Amino acid sequence: MTTPRSGGSEVAGVRVAFDAMGGDHGPSEIVPGVLDYARWNPADELILVGDTATLKGIAGELPSNVRIVHAGSVIGMDEHPALALREKRDASILVATDLVKSGEADAVVTAGHTGAGMAAAILRLGRLAGVERPGLAVQLITDSGPLVLIDIGANPDSTPEHLAQYARMGAIFAERVLGVDDPRVALLSIGEEKGKGDARIQRATELLDRSTLRFVGNVEGRDLENHKADVVVTDAVAGNVVMKFFEGLSSFIFDLWRAEFRGSLRGRLAYLLMRPGIARIRSVFDYETQGGSPLLGVKGTVIITHGSARRRMIRFACEVAAKTARARVPELIAEALAEDNARLSGIGMAAEEEVTT
Repeated sequence: MTTPRSGGSEVAGVRVAFDAMGGDHGPSEIVPGVLDYARWNPADELILVGDTATLKGIAGELPSNVRIVHAGSVIGMDEHPALALREKRDASILVATDLVKSGEADAVVTAGHTGAGMAAAILRLGRLAGVERPGLAVQLITDSGPLVLIDIGANPDSTPEHLAQYARMGAIFAERVLGVDDPRVALLSIGEEKGKGDARIQRATELLDRSTLRFVGNVEGRDLENHKADVVVTDAVAGNVVMKFFEGLSSFIFDLWRAEFRGSLRGRLAYLLMRPGIARIRSVFDYETQGGSPLLGVKGTVIITHGSARRRMIRFACEVAAKTARARVPELIAEALAEDNARLSGIGMAAEEEVTT
């Protein structure tokens, strides 16, 4: 659980707008999760966006650092995002994102339709200068800490240039939000030999070799849990498959254990002996503590959490949003990309001068 800040903390409070109507469970789980975070973090302001009557009915008396902003409609999980955004101008995700655009909030969080959340961010907030395609990042659990996997859903048709940008953005998130000093960056591919893969991987390798990042080459899928890199870059299709495989595998393993322990008296006795160790292992695989996935490359902090998120994960999603906004991640990405462009322009001009002389 998030620990309360001391009264003399120098950390500035941030304002987090939460699309309280989205997700599989809607406001019945989102509102209690947001209130939990608000009570433990009185310096931060939480904004619940949705139908006022519904939210008030669930929340009851609001803490002083929580307020409600009305939204008249919600985009369903089965709706086409672009069409729904055009037709539902007062949708909760649009209203929440507009609070960031207007400066009334520092971050927006949604457990609703992922496509709608990303589309709202791009349409309302816009891309950072130099960013062609934003990337959706996630933290994967390893026994030595989390690693950042990007992209997991924003761009299924990534170019080598997109992959290089994801590497830069993911490294900033790892350093400033996760506290990883000089993060190691790798490409996810079919072999660990540097440059091994399709033409896109080979070109991305060239770009990353010329960057100032700590690029360590390729990693394979089996290397992820060994934490051979702190930031692993891939396209949205492969990234999404990897993320959901990890989620499914961890659930499968714990279901097997549960069935084994419940199947006999011997199993139940074994569980009593193994319970402390199982609890430690379960905490390692507890993806709820990661909160949500930041959409990197847009002009604002946007966190997309799991559609099935319940109260506890909602609380952690608020924490990720506040931490990302407080670290000024979008501004840092913009500054880093501007520096990269200036450096590459300088290299190009120097090469032209060599040719002419």
